[in-house]
Amino acid sequence: MALKNFNPDTFLENWSAEKYSPTHSGKPFAQCIGEAFDIPPTDKYVYRAQAETTLGITQRAINAKRNHGLHGWYHDDEGNPHDPQYPSSEEITAYTTLFSPTLNLQSALKDWALNAKADTLRKPISNHLHSHFHPQENLPGGLLPKKKARQHTNPYYDLWTYTCHELEWAGPLPSTTHTKISHHMLPIFYHHFGCIVPSYAALHVLAKLAQPTRPSKEDVRPILDIGSGNGYWTYMLRHFPIEQLGGAKKLHVHAIDNQVSEYRLTWIRDTIKTDGLAYLRQNAGGKGCVLLLVYPQATGEFTGPILQAFEGDCIVVAGTQNGNGFTAFQHQLVDEWVAENLGAFELILRMPLPSFAGKDEALFVFQRRK
Repeated sequence: MALKNFNPDTFLENWSAEKYSPTHSGKPFAQCIGEAFDIPPTDKYVYRAQAETTLGITQRAINAKRNHGLHGWYHDDEGNPHDPQYPSSEEITAYTTLFSPTLNLQSALKDWALNAKADTLRKPISNHLHSHFHPQENLPGGLLPKKKARQHTNPYYDLWTYTCHELEWAGPLPSTTHTKISHHMLPIFYHHFGCIVPSYAALHVLAKLAQPTRPSKEDVRPILDIGSGNGYWTYMLRHFPIEQLGGAKKLHVHAIDNQVSEYRLTWIRDTIKTDGLAYLRQNAGGKGCVLLLVYPQATGEFTGPILQAFEGDCIVVAGTQNGNGFTAFQHQLVDEWVAENLGAFELILRMPLPSFAGKDEALFVFQRRK
């Protein structure tokens, strides 16, 4: 059943990776999720995404380890297993640490690639992510954090780090675009948190983009989280430690979702239940706002019409950066589509996001040309 009594503020206050992440507690994943969200061991809830699972089925899949090809993430473009096929624990840690609030992602990516040994999986993975970072130099407006975060609690990041070690995943390769398998853990996370992890750097970028260019004369720009799902990104943005930006204004985030999809729990109570296009049409096309699309669906007519209807100056998309067709558009990357169909906008930033096993995710930022 849905967790109707879930209190996100209490959950965040009580969150402890040492207590609720299998990495530190040593407890099985299903038990950790049960204890964190107050779910009884007898729970039979069916988590539906592209496939169906339960906490019990997921735990059995985790216990199976590599059996049945469940950890077979690394192949070349011809489908042959990569040599080496499995990363070391050190390589996995190097990847997950990239997204730590204590690092500057741009510098960390560069160092990660420079220090990778030629005969490891880390070498092609780091080359892939570093080469896809845009722009390589002179990032506009100091969008990425340069100072260490004094504090930032993100349960999704903690649990994602565990999945990387459990599933022997150290990041995507170009050939990840051909990966068709997934893992039973993903539907659990989709229902409890969302389809993609908001890294500290991604939240920082959005917070910076929302700030007025003339603080004394302009208000903060609202962020429109269209297709907000269960609201985890909205919740994390609203709880972003804005004081760490120095003089920045509090964020205003509006979650808009038609609420057709089912989720185990919701992180916010004020989702505007409506179609994204209808919302834009009724609110001046979103002029003066930042548009946020997190894992926008690739099927049906959603992403294109939303982007074309938006009349603001800044678009942010969190989704795939390869051609697997999971987000935005089935046969085209979102930056390619924008270049062809929204000539008024230019890509000013593309950076990797924490990617689940078999995925290759990134944050895209488009700015209206002056």
